[in-house]
Amino acid sequence: MNTNSHHEELQRLEQEASSRAGAVQSAEELRRVESSLLGKDSPFGGLLKHLKSLPPEQRGAFGQAVNGAKARIKALLEERLAALESAAARTEDDAARAFDPTLPGAQRPLGSVHPVTAVQWEIERIFVRLGFTIEAGPEMESEHYNFEALNIPADHPARDMQDTFWLKNGKVLRTHTSPVQVRAMHKFGAPLRTLVPGRCFRYETIDASHENTFHQVEGLMIDRDISIANLIALAKLLLSEVMHREVELRIRPGYFPFVEPGIEIDMNCQICGGKGCPTCKHSGWVEILPCGMVHPNVLRAGRIDPEAWTGFAFGLGLTRLAMMKYGIRDIRVLNAGDLRPLVGARRLTGPIIKG
Repeated sequence: MNTNSHHEELQRLEQEASSRAGAVQSAEELRRVESSLLGKDSPFGGLLKHLKSLPPEQRGAFGQAVNGAKARIKALLEERLAALESAAARTEDDAARAFDPTLPGAQRPLGSVHPVTAVQWEIERIFVRLGFTIEAGPEMESEHYNFEALNIPADHPARDMQDTFWLKNGKVLRTHTSPVQVRAMHKFGAPLRTLVPGRCFRYETIDASHENTFHQVEGLMIDRDISIANLIALAKLLLSEVMHREVELRIRPGYFPFVEPGIEIDMNCQICGGKGCPTCKHSGWVEILPCGMVHPNVLRAGRIDPEAWTGFAFGLGLTRLAMMKYGIRDIRVLNAGDLRPLVGARRLTGPIIKG
């Protein structure tokens, strides 16, 4: 290679350095470019090896040309580095100026939704899609709405079926969510589709499947020509949607003063698979959905003509359904202070978001 070829190579290296330096977007990339252009294994190393092959009178000028080219490339890289650092500083300044310390910080999701709450939200979404409204009622209820308006007068033997917390002001802690049936009839009239989730209280012995504080969800539908077939179809849809699979059900007669006829819908115990365990009292079945056709006396109490309208009502055991869905063997866990079993149960199916 002659001297002219060496000078052409130096010009090519300077052009390459300019092109590559202009394309990089970070100091790290720039350092890699510098190493490839000026390092020991760079093309400059090869050019210096040819220095010995040149005539002595040409070596000085060529050495100066190589050193000059390296100096210009190094200056070019330093200039590009300064530009990158300046741009990064401007970006940080812009971010600092854009920061508003008065805005609330990012919210980090902590904890877990309670299993009963998760199931309640899921049921609400199902029934909203079916055209039901979501209603609520007081937990401290009057004797009229809790008993009398539901066809349970003071001398009715059914009052002995429900152990009631009576308050000093003459009211009761509601024993079921059914009082909202009559309240909803007064509010909306007929036709009517409403769902009432809520907490209930009964003075009874606590065991693996009974608590003195538990959750129900009341369902009420009133329209023309409603039959018990509509009720059973809705119950099957509800339980299969919540459990995300077909559930084996058992339907048997039941007595409740506010419905006629009344039925009990039991589901196959999901804890033991129907084999029998303490949760299902070794029967293989769990009482989950007492229901029936609304009694004419209840319709009258709600100012609805039973000759023109019919309806059904159900009181789904929300707490027991949560146990079946998340494999919780003992109902007492749901109201206990130890949250670890609840978090573990919720992880089985992942988070459920309201809305």
